[in-house]
Amino acid sequence: MTAKLSGTVALVTGASSGIGDATARRLAEQGASVAVVARRKDRLDKLVAEIEAAGGTAYAVPADITDRSQADQAVAEVIDRFGRLDILINNAGLMLLGRIVGADVQEWERMISVNQNGLLYMTNAALPHLLAAAKDGPRKVADIVNISSHAGRQAWANFGVYNMTKFGVNGFTEALRQEVTKKHVRVGVLEPGAVDTELVSHNNDTIKNELAASDAIPEPLQPGDIADSIALMVTRPRRSSIAELWAMPTSQA
Repeated sequence: MTAKLSGTVALVTGASSGIGDATARRLAEQGASVAVVARRKDRLDKLVAEIEAAGGTAYAVPADITDRSQADQAVAEVIDRFGRLDILINNAGLMLLGRIVGADVQEWERMISVNQNGLLYMTNAALPHLLAAAKDGPRKVADIVNISSHAGRQAWANFGVYNMTKFGVNGFTEALRQEVTKKHVRVGVLEPGAVDTELVSHNNDTIKNELAASDAIPEPLQPGDIADSIALMVTRPRRSSIAELWAMPTSQA
């Protein structure tokens, strides 16, 4: 049986760990040539080697997507390497929690840079190629999946600016969906609940201890669970578009 994504090219941001790493592997298993983008080149090189050892095709693009010129260059490099782009997974994200009163504003700026600006820069650079793939490609459809969060649906104390970035991702995704989906560039948002990744580790010890003390989710999702959901979204028949997918641990739902 032919792999569902055979002949396509996918680009995954934040691919050096967690959801991005798992997604790159899953899309490669489905037959896509996968470009993996992140800042940590050593991890990207290891991921590429493991995908290729498993029979897939992958290409590492080290880049800081919060820098617009690097985001533009990352997409250009993928086009130079593969000649096309069919799927964009905007996965890179940062979660720095804490009170709004007395906050470290630099942490706010870092989250906005990664969660919103990076997503915008990558989407802007990729859209012309995705529109071309939808018009002339073998599937006659292309895909953007933006990784948001349960925090894009519900706000909590200590999550304020993270909430803001993810609510913003949801709004942008829906607006873009209305602009391009009828041109067969499907645009969807995926909102995970708790996932066992490095995301919490970026916080200071006080926040990590508070989260550990209040943790009521005995069995969080694994990165592969989210990768499965992404694969579901991008392997639908051309007639089918998933605009929003909310993926929760059973113990959190």
